[in-house]
Amino acid sequence: MPRRILLIETSTSLCSVALAEDGAVTAQRESTEPRAHAALTAPFVKEVLDGRGLRATDLDAVCVSAGPGSYTGLRVGVSTAKGICFAAGIPLLSVGTLDVLVSQARAEGLVPEGCRAVIPMIDARRMEVYTAVYSPAGERLTEVEPRVIDGDSFREERAAGPVLFIGDGAEKCRAALDAPGMRFVQTCPRAAAMLAPALREFEAGHFRDTAYFEPFYLKDFVATVSRKKLF
Repeated sequence: MPRRILLIETSTSLCSVALAEDGAVTAQRESTEPRAHAALTAPFVKEVLDGRGLRATDLDAVCVSAGPGSYTGLRVGVSTAKGICFAAGIPLLSVGTLDVLVSQARAEGLVPEGCRAVIPMIDARRMEVYTAVYSPAGERLTEVEPRVIDGDSFREERAAGPVLFIGDGAEKCRAALDAPGMRFVQTCPRAAAMLAPALREFEAGHFRDTAYFEPFYLKDFVATVSRKKLF
């Protein structure tokens, strides 16, 4: 088991950094301040390391959320993780954002009794989410995809029994999907929840190419033109 892993989760509106030592989270910093990931991520890293009297060279690896999620948030997280790995000469790990949400659901006891499926949802605006279907044990059963939610979505899973919908896109889908046995948890993925999947990636030797690793955006970034007149 690795001694220390730095965990960085910036895929949604929550900016979250945690430090894991000997298989347990020992420090974490989080903020929901809007559009502040670029300003907060690096300071949070410094704070969790300083608080434990550590330097980046004391780490065994850095694990970053790979997406899908916010284009800007993912870029900030991955850039920060890469910079630390290059400077300290340590390996880079990554974990899918939906995997983090499922790990979080299991760690926090959010999976209801008799649950047949856990369905993480990352908000992709309007009634679209980034999603996939997982077993209650955390095994991914379908491909990660962008999906527009309506009353027919996840019909088979909902018919089979209790389902947990979790993520920052969960609550907006309640009206279309709610039925007896459905549970909706509105939350963002947290760095501390990356611990279990990060350990699995480390022990399996699934290290990323630090120079060429890119986030999993799932959809191309589309720049928009501001409607405000600047002059």
